Amino acid sequence: MSKRVGLQTTIIVAMLSMIGPFTIDSVFPAFARIGVQFGASDAALQQITSIYLFAYAFASLFHGPISDAVGRKPVMIVGIAAFALASIGCAFAPSLGVLLAFRAVQGVFAGAGQIISRALVRDLYDGWQAQRVMAQISMIFGVAPALAPVVGGWLLAVGDWEIIFIFLTGYTVLLLLLVTFGLPESHPADKRTPLRLGPIFSGMREVATDGPFARLAFASSLAFSAQFLYIAGAPIFIVRLLGLGERDFWVFFVPMITGMILGSFINSRLAEWGHPEKVASIGLGIMLGAIALNVGLAASGLASQLPWPIVGPALIAFGMSLAFPILQLTMLDLFPSRRGTAASLQSFVSLLLNALLAGVIIPLVSGSIFSLALASCVFGVSGSGLWAWHLASARRGR
Repeated sequence: MSKRVGLQTTIIVAMLSMIGPFTIDSVFPAFARIGVQFGASDAALQQITSIYLFAYAFASLFHGPISDAVGRKPVMIVGIAAFALASIGCAFAPSLGVLLAFRAVQGVFAGAGQIISRALVRDLYDGWQAQRVMAQISMIFGVAPALAPVVGGWLLAVGDWEIIFIFLTGYTVLLLLLVTFGLPESHPADKRTPLRLGPIFSGMREVATDGPFARLAFASSLAFSAQFLYIAGAPIFIVRLLGLGERDFWVFFVPMITGMILGSFINSRLAEWGHPEKVASIGLGIMLGAIALNVGLAASGLASQLPWPIVGPALIAFGMSLAFPILQLTMLDLFPSRRGTAASLQSFVSLLLNALLAGVIIPLVSGSIFSLALASCVFGVSGSGLWAWHLASARRGR
């Protein structure tokens, strides 16, 4: 693959991975307006995020296996087109119920691009090159959660909340053109598996019941939840707990995403070092230190005094981003012939957990800055513990 084609592929895949953050985060500044228009409570508004994630989680089980059978590009093209239509439906929703229904449709098709792009990277690259490309994608992807709420706030300055979904429609139409004409098919016909329900479900069962895969899937998902808790809870954390406004989301997201980009950048620089497990362990160790600092600050008199409530989440994001590309690639490498299925099942675990976070856990733990920090601690420690278990099991050959 030439450098030009490789760069083009990296940029397009990174843009595909930005669908999720833009779909979630760009709507956050509009929550107050949607709540006023539809008479919805904070708990009801959290379902705008959670129902999208639940639908995304369950549909993600099938995107990868289908792409293993028919190729990566056809699944991405159909999924992106359907997502654009669902975004139009959101923009013209007359009630919260209709909006939630179209958010569910968005969730069903969002993963067609984002999930399959991970398998595409592993199809095209090997070894340290795969780690470097995945880290570069994470760097570009990392801009999205910081940029999305800022863009959402800017859009609200020129229109009402519907304009955000019009923007999402335009973005996905652009992606549809880029994928159709600028992305190679990475899964040739001679490597595809039959598109039959029996083999699809047996492949899912084979992957899901594999011990190392389960440990890695839950390790990455739980560790990422230490960070995602703050992302999904941003409307409550920023507006209610910190007392900021709908255009102030950048105060939280810019430091957090700076941490993500730095972690991904250092990961890409260390790719040729050849010790991915050590890099992942260092990243998770930094995350644990950041979690301890975050809990300490949240318990102190500095809990609500900027910039201290932001320091812990930003450092958590740095450590997690240093480890995350390696956790992803390690999982995909367990099943070279079923990378799409492995990517789907890992995404299912992560998204289901994220949906529970957004719809159930965050409303329960968002009473104070300290309770949020404590919940983040539980997830981060659990994920790191599973990674340590995986390393110990691998050394014993099990």
